[in-house]
Amino acid sequence: MTEVRAAPLRSPRRHRIHWAWLVAVAAFVALIGAAGFRAAPSVLIDPLHQEFGWSRGTISAAVSINLLLYGFISPFAAALMERLGMRRVVAGALVLVAAGSGLTVFMTASWQLLLCWGVLVGTGTGAMALAFVATVTSRWFVRHRGLVSGVLTAAGAAGQLIFLPLIAALATEHGWRPASLTVAGAALAVVPVVLVLLRDRPSDVGTTPYGGAAEEEPPPPAKGSAVRALTVLRDAARTPTFWLLAGGFAICGASTNGLIGTHFVPAAHDHGMPHTTAAGLLALVGLFDVAGTIASGWLTDRVDPRWLLGAYYTLRGASLIVLPQLFAPTTEPPMWAFIVFYGLDWVATVPPTVALCRERFGLSGPIVFGWVFASHQVGAAFAAFGAGVTRDHLGSYDLAWYVAGGLCAFAAVMSLRIRPNERATPKH
Repeated sequence: MTEVRAAPLRSPRRHRIHWAWLVAVAAFVALIGAAGFRAAPSVLIDPLHQEFGWSRGTISAAVSINLLLYGFISPFAAALMERLGMRRVVAGALVLVAAGSGLTVFMTASWQLLLCWGVLVGTGTGAMALAFVATVTSRWFVRHRGLVSGVLTAAGAAGQLIFLPLIAALATEHGWRPASLTVAGAALAVVPVVLVLLRDRPSDVGTTPYGGAAEEEPPPPAKGSAVRALTVLRDAARTPTFWLLAGGFAICGASTNGLIGTHFVPAAHDHGMPHTTAAGLLALVGLFDVAGTIASGWLTDRVDPRWLLGAYYTLRGASLIVLPQLFAPTTEPPMWAFIVFYGLDWVATVPPTVALCRERFGLSGPIVFGWVFASHQVGAAFAAFGAGVTRDHLGSYDLAWYVAGGLCAFAAVMSLRIRPNERATPKH
């Protein structure tokens, strides 16, 4: 009799909050931190130049290494999460970020900057890049998968909004060393959250994915994470779907981080707008990005992801083509409209791209998305360099905006060319 009465009392408490939401919270906190940690070095370029006399090219090289590793570590990290689990990999990545940021206070030579900011912080944040989002949503969510993907993607923009003003203020008032130590301390502070809340698979806590009847069988153990990542790339690269996704996402990176993220402020200044005003507008892009990405995740649960990508790239391309006519010494209503519209579209492409990788590549989807995301970073790097060369030779950024707009139209076509309901490769 006692056992019969006690069972109903324990069950509601145990299942009141599905463990998937706790995992999502831990992932959100880690992703907020990763975005802030990765973006921090850009705020410290001038203080380091003033103290050490290193050229801005040398300092920017560390940022470039950071940017590329952020993309290319992603698929290997996704494979490592299959072997060691998300909790171990993410906790280790946070410790790596803390070490990279904290050790900068002892720097005496520029190669140490490349090692700390570039390699250590780049590797650590790369392990918490968007492939981590794909892994969390693939393992833990069936219902609301697109919405959760959008919320976790928006954590990147939220992290920059939270950390960049804080780090900039610390560097201005107290110097770059306290700012670097703050980043290190924040990274370490996130580790307990990850260890307590993040779990690798629903079966680890005796439950099932949210909205799903049973968890999919995990892939068999691979000889190594690098082998696993490269094997998935080899198999995915044999399919048109992979190249269409990677090509579109490379253009996504070129038309966001590479072009707008790098050159919007100097381009606006070319037309007489103060740097502070232009930087404020760019910060607003990040603010609207949060809303746009969450909305995109909600739509991904309800609309064919291919059509969403086609619409996003088309609208983004149109906005970039008209942008050169909107620059002025003051912020006029058309420019405000661009900031709102472009911000909503900034990384709205991520949830449908994650969904397509999952649908077409099964359990290998997170690793495939890691490679697709690497193409995003390559596109960003090329655009950042190409737009700078364009400005140097032509005295204007106009051609860069027009080329980016045309490329976005091409990305829309590639997205719509993906076959419906195609499983590109067998599950691994």
